[in-house]
Amino acid sequence: GKPVNVTGMLTDITDRKLAEDALYEVKSEKSELSEKLNEAQHVAMFGSWDWNLLTDKVWWSNETYLIFGVTPQDFVPSFEENGKFIHPDDLEMYGKSFEHSIQTGEPLDVQLRLIARDGSLKNCQANGKVVQDSSGKPIRFIGTVMDITDRKRAEEEKTKLEAQFHQAQKMESVGRLAGGVAHDFNNMLAVIMGHTEMALMKISPENPQYTYLEEIRKASERSAYLTRQLLAFASKQIVAPKVLDLNETVESTLSMLHKMIGENIKLNWLPGKGVWPIKMDPSQIDQILANLCVNSRDAISDVGTITIETDNIVFDEAYCSTHPDIAPGDYVQLSISDNGCGMDRETLANVFEPFFTTKEVGKGTGLGLATVYGIVKQNKGYINVYSEQGFGATFAIYLHRYEGGTEKEQSDGAQEKAPHGHETILLVEDEPAILIMTTMMLKQLEYTILAASSPGQAIHLAEEYAGDEIHLLLTDVIMPEINGNDLARNLLTVYPHIKILFMSGYTSNVIVHHGVIDEGVHFIRKPFLIKELAYKLREVLDEK
Repeated sequence: GKPVNVTGMLTDITDRKLAEDALYEVKSEKSELSEKLNEAQHVAMFGSWDWNLLTDKVWWSNETYLIFGVTPQDFVPSFEENGKFIHPDDLEMYGKSFEHSIQTGEPLDVQLRLIARDGSLKNCQANGKVVQDSSGKPIRFIGTVMDITDRKRAEEEKTKLEAQFHQAQKMESVGRLAGGVAHDFNNMLAVIMGHTEMALMKISPENPQYTYLEEIRKASERSAYLTRQLLAFASKQIVAPKVLDLNETVESTLSMLHKMIGENIKLNWLPGKGVWPIKMDPSQIDQILANLCVNSRDAISDVGTITIETDNIVFDEAYCSTHPDIAPGDYVQLSISDNGCGMDRETLANVFEPFFTTKEVGKGTGLGLATVYGIVKQNKGYINVYSEQGFGATFAIYLHRYEGGTEKEQSDGAQEKAPHGHETILLVEDEPAILIMTTMMLKQLEYTILAASSPGQAIHLAEEYAGDEIHLLLTDVIMPEINGNDLARNLLTVYPHIKILFMSGYTSNVIVHHGVIDEGVHFIRKPFLIKELAYKLREVLDEK
């Protein structure tokens, strides 16, 4: 057992060491390349994925995790698990698109809506290619997913602007035509009426011809009224603007309006406090109120309510950037609402066009709302309509605040920062554009948002939410499936301490009258500015 000799071997490993060094450099370059690829995907907002069809394992790039709002530590991707993020309305298309590509070998090219982990709604473009083995058997499915939310929003905004531009062009053309016809027709009516009056003066009322002439005179007067409405629509009405207190002007017409709408309809008058002055012909206010109240009256089948409201409103640059048809500034708002039959989308699209009417033949000229539109535009104001079938309508008119020629004063709170918060808010809105816009507002105010496009999705998000508490429900009132009030009651069973804030294009008084929400609940009216929303949220959240 005693060692007597040492035997060994010496090997030249120079080539191996050189190869190892070269491999290390390749790995370093590959790592650097992978990092650059991740950066490029992040900038382009698209991720990549690889689905092994034999093992059913799915690999995601870093950006794919970011798009879905998850991390590799808390989520293992798979075809089934990925489907849980797909919008319910797109889930069937998701399954069929992938299945079709695997069976046929055709490339995948599909747009889907994702609901990310934070509740935000994203529009995504998925593209992919099936890889087959030598026998033609599908073994892998590789592809990309791109977040195209911003692009879709830009496309929708472009489409909306083009539609508004074409509508403005059409209304301008119709206005020119209506104004020209009305002007010429007025001249002919003047001749008819003048000769008729002179003929009536020369014959006795007992004369058989007197009755015929009297009917001609009455018909001429009715025709003259129609031409006045056409001229108002064409913004060619001769007016005498005066500085007005809108509340006083409306109050002076209430007696006339009561007689006009009849005893079966209740007229609510809700004047705003400290309403700013406007400069306008008072007779035009009378025309607006008369036409809108008659329109509301005809929309109510039996008994009902018409509500007239006034208020001050400020549109800032941020709001007007998403509503290009309105210029920033101070406005006085005049709203006329009813709880009548409401209007469908097709009616809303044509509601201000002259001679367009949904009334029976002989019961409407189709010029009432066209007259209102013309008066508002003649005074460089704006008019919005909110309506859904079965839930009445609200006409909101915005008239410029009269500054009396003085420089516009900057309000003390104009530069004040809107209050932020860190609570969790469940947002429910069935109009995609408003859902996206309000989500952006809430993110800017630093809240945690769970965004839902339907009551059903909202209930699902609330039940699956892994956080401690959902602090507030911000919901539209009138939606498909169930209304906002019923949704709130449903969620209170899951989160008994949740605060509720309703929003609607209708006024709070009209919504309460519909019986959709209870009187005294928190409510914010669309459209709202981010500062209005910020203060309203704090008011509701801080309430004990």
